Amino acid sequence: MNVARTDTTDQSAWFKLDRIERQLKDYVGITTKLIWQRQAIFLAATVLSAFYFDPLAPILCYAVVLLTEIFDLSLARRVNAWDDHDPRRAREFLGWIIVNTVLSAVAICAFVFSIALQQNQGGHFTPLFFLFAAGVFAAMNNHQLMPALMLRLAIYFVTFFAIVLVDIWRYNPPLDSQAWLHFFTVLFVVYFIVDCSFAFLKLYRQGLAQLEELQEEHERTKAAYEVKSKFISTVSHELRTPLTSIKGSLDLLNSGALGEVPERMRPMIEIAGKNSKRLADLINDLLDLQKIEAGEMMYRFEPLSVGQLIREATDANLGYADGLGIDLIAHLPSPDVFIEGDEARLMQVMANVISNGLKFSDRGASVRVFCEIVGHRVRICVKDNGIGIPENAREKVFGKFTQVDNSDQRRTGGTGLGMNITKQIVERHNGEIDYVSRLGQGTTFFIEFDIYGANQENLAAAE
Repeated sequence: MNVARTDTTDQSAWFKLDRIERQLKDYVGITTKLIWQRQAIFLAATVLSAFYFDPLAPILCYAVVLLTEIFDLSLARRVNAWDDHDPRRAREFLGWIIVNTVLSAVAICAFVFSIALQQNQGGHFTPLFFLFAAGVFAAMNNHQLMPALMLRLAIYFVTFFAIVLVDIWRYNPPLDSQAWLHFFTVLFVVYFIVDCSFAFLKLYRQGLAQLEELQEEHERTKAAYEVKSKFISTVSHELRTPLTSIKGSLDLLNSGALGEVPERMRPMIEIAGKNSKRLADLINDLLDLQKIEAGEMMYRFEPLSVGQLIREATDANLGYADGLGIDLIAHLPSPDVFIEGDEARLMQVMANVISNGLKFSDRGASVRVFCEIVGHRVRICVKDNGIGIPENAREKVFGKFTQVDNSDQRRTGGTGLGMNITKQIVERHNGEIDYVSRLGQGTTFFIEFDIYGANQENLAAAE
């Protein structure tokens, strides 16, 4: 029980610190964003006041405000660079924000009050309006930190009442005078600013709570994803070792290396061999997908000959093509072009695309592999004359565990992962993969890569 309580307390403290950190960064973020807007307002008010009143007080107060703005910018850089999640640093930043808030608010109020003192009784529209604008601006933009907002507004409100009460104290006017009207109007204005402050504060806290909920959900999803990935990786590795042994034994039986297989057993052993291969392909695809999603897929980039890539890929799939009774034809580029990539992974890409074309072609048909130059890129194409792909099926073609034909009577097997893995490998090479297809007339898959920079002379000759 004590351990559980300690964990809960630590988690609560972490979330509290995380919220304070976010509030501090939101506060300095809006402070930095609106600095030019504030400076334009301060400068305009200073120029106007200096023209109609004694210029000394407005200029001095503006200088103090300008110094607080410079300090705000310096503090904002320090807060944005803060990444050690130290609660003492959070308290330090909050303390400096409070100090700077007091200096800024006092300078603004001194500026406003000095104007009011130079006016006659009841003629305080300009200073009161300046103060009202400052209060509304604070309510709209300083609600991220409640202590700073409350302190700033408290200083403004004291100045509001000081301006109108000075006239009442000086002249002792009757209750139906303009001075008392200004006093009661200030009460209304103060209530309005407080109401605005709470409205903006409520909206901000609602947004903050929703963001925290999303973060918590993200952490739970991330943890579940990590568990799932570890489970898939562990199970796949544990399955692959015995399955490799089983598949090897079945291949030996099917090849006759262990003696003649009785005719009655041969079909069953062949079926077992095919299914063991499908399981091995599924496990390998799952491991590849898990590596890609975890960012653990390793690549060795080097210049590669496109002609050699096409030749080796077609040679590797000739046996599969012959078994299906399909001609696999390679057209090598002349002159050759080069790309930069990982040979093993691009061979995997080519194998997936070529086998996909072979699976969906009829016996006696042909599948052609060729390339063409498109601008400064090379496009490797695999063209078949098979059944084609329906419109609006792109998500199924490149999706996970999806196939265009999901029926129980589909003519080809597969894991539904090959083309998704292929797409991710191609994109890791800064390439693109897509296809064009018409039902009953075949499909052409094409993969585009940037031509390796050292081969620009060959590119010019090819064009």
